[in-house]
Formats: sequence, C-alpha cells, structure tokens
Amino acid sequence: MEKNIKLIDKNSIVHIEKGELISFKVSNNEYIHQKGSKGWRKSDDEMFPVIGPTSKNNFRVHTKKGDAIQDQHGLLRELEYSLISSGEKTAKFRKNYIKNTSVNNSKYPEKSTEEKLFWSFDFTFEKHYSLENNTLKIDFIITSDAGMPFMLGYHPAFLLSNTGKDTLIANDKKITLKEIYEAGHNAFPVLNTDKIILENSDRNHLEITTKNFNNFMLWTEVDNMLCIEPITQYTSYTDEKFSEENMSISSGKEVFSICIKVL
Repeated sequence: MEKNIKLIDKNSIVHIEKGELISFKVSNNEYIHQKGSKGWRKSDDEMFPVIGPTSKNNFRVHTKKGDAIQDQHGLLRELEYSLISSGEKTAKFRKNYIKNTSVNNSKYPEKSTEEKLFWSFDFTFEKHYSLENNTLKIDFIITSDAGMPFMLGYHPAFLLSNTGKDTLIANDKKITLKEIYEAGHNAFPVLNTDKIILENSDRNHLEITTKNFNNFMLWTEVDNMLCIEPITQYTSYTDEKFSEENMSISSGKEVFSICIKVL
C-alpha cells in the first residue's frame, strides 16, 4: 500500500498515512496534532469493539459466543488497513477480521497481562475519507453478522495553540482545558450531542459534527493538543462490566460519520 496519500480540494490538503489522518491543512494552517510532538504518539486511532479500560473486567468481554479477550479500546488498532481506492478528493481503507483469530497485543507486557487478543465475531471495518469545501468527512462502515455487540469510538487529536487559552462549545456550554485536565485519564464526557465547536485562539475555529455516535469525550494532558473523540458509549466513570448487555447490537451493517469543518 502507498504509504502516504494526499487529498486536495481548493486550499485544503489532507495527508493520510496507512489509514491514519496525519494532517489537515486549510490555507496553510494545520489542524491535526503532529506525531512526534508532546502529548500523544499518534494523530488518530479507532476504538472498537470496546471503549475504555477492560482491566477492571479481567480483560474479558462477555458475549453470547463466549468470553473474548480485549485490551483497552479493543483490538481494531492492532490490525493494519489495506487500501481499497484513492482519488484526488477521496480515499477508502479496510480492515478485515476473522472470528477467534489471535492478535498480538502491543500493550503486552509493559501495560497489560494479556499477550494475545481475540474477538468472537467476524467483521469488516472500512474508513472512507472525502474532502470538499474546507470540510473533511470520515465515514466508518462496520459489516458483521447481525447481533454482534460493539462499541465504537474515533480518537483524533487536534492541534492547539499551546497557550492553554483554547476553549470548546457543546450543548450551549463553554468547556475549558482546565476542566478537561481535571477529568484525567477518564476523559471529559460530552453526552447527547452530535456537535462541538473548537475555539482556536490562533487559527480559525473548527466545527465537528457526527452522525450516529451521539456522544463525545475529551482528553489531553498538554496545551498543544486535544483529543475530541466521538463515541457510542461512555464507560470511564461507571463500574461498567464489559458485556453485550451494555453494548450496541449490530443490524449487520452500521455507518457512522464525522465532519471536520474549518469555519
């Protein structure tokens, strides 16, 4: 697969590396956290088929097909994308998984006791990018057997001014970085909404809208980046027992979207 794919539309440029969004520039202003900078080693990731730390559930997720072993945020991130197609303004990627296939856990042994992970269901996960009018849209398409339990989260990191003065608006309320810091590793929940405005102090603001996620969580430990994460469920502040009883249930094909628009 071509390592780096570029999408161009008017004064917008997107760079994608092996399926990962590594740059979104509009009028030469960067809006994505750059790998190698302080804060986080990636610029985006996906959380699937679970969100949150599974250690409190002994790394097990209870399903109708038996217990599966999952580490924090699931095993999808351990799989590699293949390229379906790419053009001037679009790119499509796919990950395939065959049920009960063992996958190496990159968190083992430093951060986890589980060397191998597996899921009890087949699935195909597609990530489709499209760029138009200073807006980047990303669709996530999950195809599986009907009845598969799942959670889904998208984990992009946005570049901040490094001043601590950037703020957000959601549900008609202002959110400060100080509030997000105080939430710590649990991440700050923003529930029952499909829209957040990131008010940048040094560049144009960003409008982030979603379809079918219905929730966000916010995480950072530094002033130069912020993860604004659309999620189907928020688990961090609960005594969540990872079970299909508290997960979404697939109809066979599910579609989720995020639009990142420069205002």
